[in-house]
Amino acid sequence: FYATFFTVRAKAFDAEYFEIIPREATRMDPQQRLLLEVIHEALEHAGIPADSLAETQTGVFAGASAADYAQISGTDLAEVDAWYATGGAISIIANRVSYYFDLRGPSVTIDTACSSSLVAIHLACQSLRTGDSELALAGGVNLLLSPAGTRSLDQAEAMSKTGQCHAFDASADGFVRGEGCGVTVLKRLSDAQRDGDRILAVIRGSAVNQDGRSNGLMAPNPAAQMAVLRSAYAAAGVPAREVDYVEAHGTGTLLGDPIEARALGTVLGKGRAADAPLLIGAVKSNLGHLESAAGIAGFAKTVLALQHNRIPANLGYRDPNPHIPFDKLRLKVVAEHTDWVPVGRPRRAGVSSFGFGGTNAHVVIEQAP
Repeated sequence: FYATFFTVRAKAFDAEYFEIIPREATRMDPQQRLLLEVIHEALEHAGIPADSLAETQTGVFAGASAADYAQISGTDLAEVDAWYATGGAISIIANRVSYYFDLRGPSVTIDTACSSSLVAIHLACQSLRTGDSELALAGGVNLLLSPAGTRSLDQAEAMSKTGQCHAFDASADGFVRGEGCGVTVLKRLSDAQRDGDRILAVIRGSAVNQDGRSNGLMAPNPAAQMAVLRSAYAAAGVPAREVDYVEAHGTGTLLGDPIEARALGTVLGKGRAADAPLLIGAVKSNLGHLESAAGIAGFAKTVLALQHNRIPANLGYRDPNPHIPFDKLRLKVVAEHTDWVPVGRPRRAGVSSFGFGGTNAHVVIEQAP
């Protein structure tokens, strides 16, 4: 199965276009191949000719955590060749992009597990603010190439037995693993306006922190989740009541969902009217848990919602999780497609992503000017 799968991946990748010899392309982690292609598409979507970025301070910040390909392809020493090291190294996932496009800014693969791609966006924004980058490519990639990770998560009883992420629902029984890749092209707002770029949204602020000691390495820390929210909105200069929607981490676990909901309600729900609760949802109910690409998936969903003035439904939400006092917390799950009604100020949203090792990230975004 694996030999067939790898062959299909290699044939689907246009190695010649990216100036990579077939033998090396076969040895490349498919995550490297996919990120190259998606970054090319992202630049096209942004209206930026890829060759115009050569020798510029363009940073690459790629969230990735799965090392399945290296583990599988290195089991037979007789098959290990000169391309094995660069083909399977996590660091090369970002470095390959910088090499091909001849980018001279920071080039970093970030592994904080499930929060990797949102941490990548946070670090990309910092790099733009300090001037290390004039343009930044940030996102994440996740492909499931080995059954070992799934087996381990299943043994830890983290996987859904019903095959769906029932985020914030009474039937929440774990998550479903998913695959994907996403990239956002970032510039300082003044530079994007100067260059006449099509601006999809504005990142107002972000924050990253760590759970530290909790009830277990994979157990969330409520205090840390509240702290990262407060830090993000302080950095953004946005009052808590002026946040309309939060794209939650929302894995659909009986432990994690109530902790996240209480943190959101404590920091962002306080003081809201009963008929104007904070709306929440999770793209994991649509796509499954993309792990290292989960943050960019939620980010992309929220940007699209800002563009189209419409928040997609949280799938599989029927009966509220009885451990979450939604009314008291002033929270409401978006159970059906909902118009994002203008309220006399820019529409604003937050995006959360939490790593199972305790690294938390939150990004605050606003509709484009």
